[in-house]
Amino acid sequence: MEAGMVTPAPALVRFSGIQKTYDGEHLVVKNLDLDIRKGEFITLLGPSGSGKTTTLMMLAGFEIPTHGEIYLDGRSIKNMPPHKRDIGMVFQNYALFPHLTIAENIAFPLSVRKTSKAEAQERVKSALRMIKMEALANRRPGQLSGGQQQRVALARALVFNPQLVLMDEPLGALDKRLREQMQLEIKQLHERMGITVVYVTHDQSEALTMSDRIAVFNDGVVQQIDRPDALYEHPVNSFVAHFIGENNVLAGTVETVDEGYCRVALAGGGTVTARAVNISGAGASTSLSVRPERITILPDGSSSDGPNRLPAKVQNAIYLGDHALAVLDVAGNGEFMVKLQPGAHDNLRHGESVFITFRPEDCLALDPV
Repeated sequence: MEAGMVTPAPALVRFSGIQKTYDGEHLVVKNLDLDIRKGEFITLLGPSGSGKTTTLMMLAGFEIPTHGEIYLDGRSIKNMPPHKRDIGMVFQNYALFPHLTIAENIAFPLSVRKTSKAEAQERVKSALRMIKMEALANRRPGQLSGGQQQRVALARALVFNPQLVLMDEPLGALDKRLREQMQLEIKQLHERMGITVVYVTHDQSEALTMSDRIAVFNDGVVQQIDRPDALYEHPVNSFVAHFIGENNVLAGTVETVDEGYCRVALAGGGTVTARAVNISGAGASTSLSVRPERITILPDGSSSDGPNRLPAKVQNAIYLGDHALAVLDVAGNGEFMVKLQPGAHDNLRHGESVFITFRPEDCLALDPV
C-alpha cells in the first residue's frame, strides 16, 4: 500500500448474492452484493418499490432472503431471529409503547436483555442526556411532540450499545424544519458514538445531507454506490443523474466520439459537446444531463461563440429566497431550469429570446431515458 493511503474500514455487514421474491416470480431484490463498513453512515435511497426497504428488513431479520447470504461481523445471520442480531431499529411511526413512560420505553431493550437494574438506570440516564430530555423522563409518548417521540425512539435504539442501527424513513412524519434539525442531530450522534447506521429514505436531499455513502436502488438493483458528491458529479446512468439533485435532460444522437468527449446533435435542434459517460458510440441515442447551477444565461448582445451555446426562450422566472430559478424552453425541453443569484432574474420576461451556455465537462452523455 502506498504511503498516505487510508485502509478502508472492514465490512461489518455483507450481502452476498441476495435475492428476494414474495410471489416466486418477481424479484424485489436482484443479486445484491453490498458491503457496509464499520462506523459508516450508509443510506439506501430509491423510489417506492425499488427494493431498499426490503433490503433493510432482511438485515433486521423481519424478512428472509430467497437466495444468498447476509453476514454480520463475519457470521451468517440468514436464519438468526431478529432479537439475537444485536441491531437497533428506528421506525417512521416511532413504535413507542403508549402506556409506558419515556424512561420505561428507553429501558425496554435492556429489560429484554436481562440487564441489571442499576446498570439499566445508568444507561437510561445517559440516553436521556444524549437526547436532552432528562426533564421529560416520566411523561408518556402521547404527551410529546413528534420530534420528541422520534428522539425517544432513537435513544431506545442506542441504549443497549448495538453494533448496528437501522433506520427506516425515521423522519418521514416530521415537518420540514424539524426534519432538517433531526437530520443534523442524528448525524452528530453517529459521529460522536462511532456507530454503524443503515438508513432508508426516498428523499435524495436527506441522503445527500447525512450519508458517508449512498446506494441508489431502482427495480431491485443498486444502480450506483458512492459518496454523495461523487453521485452528484459523476452519475453512471440517467436514472442516477435524474434521481440525485435537480437535472436538465436533452435528447440527442451521438455524432462523433473523441478522447472521452462526444459531439451530439440535439433532437430539438443544435449541437453540443459533452463528456462521454454511458454511450455505445457514434450513431447511438443519448440523454444529456446538465445541472441547473452549471448553466449561464448570456447577457443581451453577448457575442460568445463557446462550444455549447444554444438559443432559449424564457417561460418563467421564480424568486426562491436564496436563489432564483429561470425556466426556459431549450431544444424542445420546455422545463429547462437555470439557477441564478437572487435579483439576476429581474430582467427576464416571459417569451423573451436568450442564449445559454455551459461547459462540455458539465454536460454528461448518458443512456437514453
